[in-house]
Amino acid sequence: MTLAQAVDLPIFRKIGQVADQLNLETYIVGGYTRDLILKRPSKDADFVCVGSGITLAQGVARALDNAHVTVFKSFGTAQVKFGDFDLEFVGARKESYRSDSRKPIVEDGTLDDDQKRRDFTINAMAICLNASRFGELIDPFNGQEDIKRKIIRTPLDPAITFSDDPLRMMRAIRFASQLNYDIEADTFQAIVSQASRLKIVSQERITDELNKIILSPVPSYGFKLMFHSGLLQQFFPELVALHGVEYVGNRAHKDNFFHTLQVLDNVAVVSSDLWLRWAAILHDIAKPATKRYDKVHGWTFHGHEDRGGRMVPGIFKRLKLPLNDRMEFVQKLVRLHLRPIPLSKGEVTDSAIRRLLFDAGDDIDALMALCRADVTSKNLEKVGRILKNFDLVEQKIAEVEAKDHIRNFQPPVTGDEIMQMYGLSPGRIIGDLKEQIKEAIMEGEIGNDRQEALTLLARIAADKGLVIPPFSGV
Repeated sequence: MTLAQAVDLPIFRKIGQVADQLNLETYIVGGYTRDLILKRPSKDADFVCVGSGITLAQGVARALDNAHVTVFKSFGTAQVKFGDFDLEFVGARKESYRSDSRKPIVEDGTLDDDQKRRDFTINAMAICLNASRFGELIDPFNGQEDIKRKIIRTPLDPAITFSDDPLRMMRAIRFASQLNYDIEADTFQAIVSQASRLKIVSQERITDELNKIILSPVPSYGFKLMFHSGLLQQFFPELVALHGVEYVGNRAHKDNFFHTLQVLDNVAVVSSDLWLRWAAILHDIAKPATKRYDKVHGWTFHGHEDRGGRMVPGIFKRLKLPLNDRMEFVQKLVRLHLRPIPLSKGEVTDSAIRRLLFDAGDDIDALMALCRADVTSKNLEKVGRILKNFDLVEQKIAEVEAKDHIRNFQPPVTGDEIMQMYGLSPGRIIGDLKEQIKEAIMEGEIGNDRQEALTLLARIAADKGLVIPPFSGV
């Protein structure tokens, strides 16, 4: 199928007709054109016309039975929603920049001006929609050839391109990571030389690109590009601090930076969940702070899981990630990521499984996925053995949960009930009674059953000298 055939859809024909009526030279540009060539589905289409994009959008909306149009007058753009399509219209423009801002000074321009301001050659192609040239590709920077060569390259001097808008450096790595493309040598060298310019970009915009890199098929590729270019050092020093190996004599620890990237890739194979991938990124984040050398045991990182859990909120806050249940999910997995390991090495007791289920709750499956991903030894026999042991742990988890229902454990007797039964006011004794019941369930002394819990409560309350008053109604 030719490009002209691929773009020959009723919606694009209609836009072309409106453009001809308004005497506006009009093109599909950017990501939609790129994705057509890549044969990737897309429902977001950007249109550039030589003239007023708002006028064109309003004309298109009328032609589409008065479809809804949203005008962003200060940006000179308008958006029309039609069926599954999000259609965005803008007039061709040229841009210039000040050194202290990535916000451009915008002027009306030609299609040539508009293509020159684009970030990469693969995003600088345009397809004409006017009837006389419908389906014609305008590709002044050989973007189609760069797609064939799998290259990310800027249309103009990359040093100027990245200095003008430093976010484009993150976008270059994001596209390389998403598409598995190489960054052309001069373009990558310009990122290296301009990396410090990233400081003028808001953290929200950086993190938006970072999350897209994390969600790419092999996210370690993007992280390695960020690391070697110097971009990662600009906003994520805790992750960079994992890099390197320290020796005492001939005893060394693993490079925890590259280990973390391998764990991230392992998680990416089994899950597209952004927050599970973030847990992989942060699971060893406190190892530099807890690294110690012991003459007997060698390098140790005792307590890195707890300290890492405490670090998560600060990292999320600085990176402008959500400080809600998603952060709490990542924090929980960082804190618990070592817990299943002892279970995989020895006899698995019901008590240990109950405690793990109690602490992990509904996140037990995500935790086990992270633990499996954390097995990165080059010794394939060892990896296979550990993963088989994890199979046994997961089997035991399923058995215990089916029997005891510990996941998302709720006390079979509440504190309010205890206070009402014994005529007590809130205090430490209520917590002590609840804790003893919980411990009895965890240890398998009683089942997770209300009647068994009430029987135990009566016994331990009596040991403490508590009696149910006659007026309690119990």
